[in-house]
Amino acid sequence: MTIKAVVRGIGSYLPDRVMENAEFAAELGLETSDAWIRERTGIKRRHIAAEGQTTSDLGFKAAEKALAHADMDISEIDLILVATSTPDLTFPSTATMIQHRMGMKHGAAFDVQAVCSGFLYGIHLANALIQSGAHRTVLLIGAETFSRILDWEDRGTCVLFGDGAGAIILQGQNDAEAGVIHSIIRSNGEHRDMLYVDGGPSSTGTVGKLRMLGNAVFKHAVTDIAGIIKTCAEEAEYDVPTIDWFVPHQANQRILTAVARKLKLKPEQVVSTVSEHANTSAASVPLAWDAAVRDGRIKRGDTVMLEAFGGGFTWGACLLQY
Repeated sequence: MTIKAVVRGIGSYLPDRVMENAEFAAELGLETSDAWIRERTGIKRRHIAAEGQTTSDLGFKAAEKALAHADMDISEIDLILVATSTPDLTFPSTATMIQHRMGMKHGAAFDVQAVCSGFLYGIHLANALIQSGAHRTVLLIGAETFSRILDWEDRGTCVLFGDGAGAIILQGQNDAEAGVIHSIIRSNGEHRDMLYVDGGPSSTGTVGKLRMLGNAVFKHAVTDIAGIIKTCAEEAEYDVPTIDWFVPHQANQRILTAVARKLKLKPEQVVSTVSEHANTSAASVPLAWDAAVRDGRIKRGDTVMLEAFGGGFTWGACLLQY
């Protein structure tokens, strides 16, 4: 008898405030334009959390939608994982805040921090815990308010990011056909100065702002993402082109295009939503995945490859049957 982690439900949430590209020049006085941003990133707009709206607020709304999609109640969840790099507070965890708000007094909840790869790290962890029998049903949330750590005078970074949340429910089922097939996570701290936040409790006592060497990150991302997708597929004994859908981290359309070209994928196989919400870090994969489920592209029984790359560097991939 084999236990598989099956996706029971999925949901997402974006804040009401939409920030168009033109606002960077018109409102913030940055030397940029809608055309410049679109050409270099593929981004048209992003969503920004309202004043007082926190990461746990966004994650809670995405979790509610995932439970509704699964037709499940919070009483059936025994573990909540929240992937985030922008927690409400240094502690307690954002996961416990969402747990309390959902009225869940049983089980456990904690955060996972792997920046943009956090959701993939969360799937890897949830799958292992389910297969081990330690937990049966896991609510995994990717939620971020990256607008709070941006330097709004740095056009090289502030135009790239937005806020949002996505969530899935993974449940252990015996001898299921669907579910997680294989997942891999990787990291390499050697290049941390290429993508980081210049503050923290034990170093500066401040939150800090996001800093990035864009061209260097681009090169590493394309190489590492393509490599881990190939490895994940090979170890699962799948040919990459035969996989139905690819749901990548929504960082930059140029990265998505370069990876697809490197792997010889058809453009229509790759789910891209970066134009509508920009890079939402750990929330970007479930946001794109949920969009493709809602519009009917991804259907039950389809094979789906998820991937992400983030600061650290961290990266990961997961092949599953939805």
